[in-house]
Amino acid sequence: MAASSNDLFYSRLPVNEIPLGELLMEEHLFYQFPNNWHVIITDVEGSTAAVNKGMHENVNLVATGSMVAVLNIAFKAGVTLPSFFGGDGATFIVPPALLNSILNALYKHQQNIIKSFGLRLRVGNVPLQDIYANGHLLAISKLRTSRLFTIPVILGDGLAYAEHIIKSESYLFVREEIHTSEDLDLSGMQCRWDTVKPPQNNDEVVSLLVLARRNKDQASVFKKVIDTLDEIYGVQEKRKPISVPRLRLKGTIRKLVLEMRTKFGKYQPFYLAKVLMTGLVAPYYFKTKRGRNYLNQLVDMSDTLILDGKINTVISGSIQQREKLLTVLDDMEKEGIIVYGYYVSEESVLSCYVRSLDESHIHFVDGAKGGYTQAAGMLKKKLKNLPASL
Repeated sequence: MAASSNDLFYSRLPVNEIPLGELLMEEHLFYQFPNNWHVIITDVEGSTAAVNKGMHENVNLVATGSMVAVLNIAFKAGVTLPSFFGGDGATFIVPPALLNSILNALYKHQQNIIKSFGLRLRVGNVPLQDIYANGHLLAISKLRTSRLFTIPVILGDGLAYAEHIIKSESYLFVREEIHTSEDLDLSGMQCRWDTVKPPQNNDEVVSLLVLARRNKDQASVFKKVIDTLDEIYGVQEKRKPISVPRLRLKGTIRKLVLEMRTKFGKYQPFYLAKVLMTGLVAPYYFKTKRGRNYLNQLVDMSDTLILDGKINTVISGSIQQREKLLTVLDDMEKEGIIVYGYYVSEESVLSCYVRSLDESHIHFVDGAKGGYTQAAGMLKKKLKNLPASL
């Protein structure tokens, strides 16, 4: 069945090719979703504790699996969806025609994860109609960040409200009544790169989350933060933690078994043998012109900046640059403008969704040892200590 105009709402949004700071101030370039779309959120319960126990690779795989499961369904339907990788989960905004298929796939993923890793994955959805009816906003635009890569940019507190609903105990009780029926397709999911050292002359990787205290000031506050990042670290391309010279394949048996258990929920020796054989050929492939082109695209299509109603970004730079950034963010926090969390790593983690080697892949980036999860832990502690809710 061909996708309807409603299903193609996001696919048909115009792509903006202006600096992000400028886009944030152009209200007319943001659009409201149709009322019948849904927000779907996945989230590993107790992810901070799991990361602190050394299960950061498992948590990252669970989040990556969520992204791949949904993106495969959307691709088969000929639909583009706004999706947001969060380190320990993912967020999607989906049309009604894909809702049941996506939820069924995610519930299957949920079952595999608890069986394979003993981790519990929240899966829930909130209709946009309910978000709007409760006075919350959700506006979207599209931004081209490189020749091959376009990101969704969200303003409003709609996704934060949906997350609050889905994480409530009453919602979790309802979730248990849902049964899975459809197969899970995680084809294209690859997590075979070693942790990635920062580009040459950089010291560290910073996972950063920034939330505006007042929704009405969100656009201007985000612009100030982005402008600060540009001033201290350089434009986004210069502060990316991924670079071709630092990429190293790490197809260890342990890493491949983790990937396999995430994909299938069980051990599959034939799949493992196939991947091991591919791993033997890969180093030679990456020396070819096509292989080098793929690696350059990988850096170009690394998802290091996410705006989903807050700023989520992974950057690399020097200790001195981070100290300058924190000074500015501390001042903004003292003024009651923002709340932020961050985590410093020596490396970044790269997981991949590869439909083909020719401009049809995306790469999810997090700080090593659960960078986004650790930053979120700091942010949550600060939010609990605020005198009033956002």
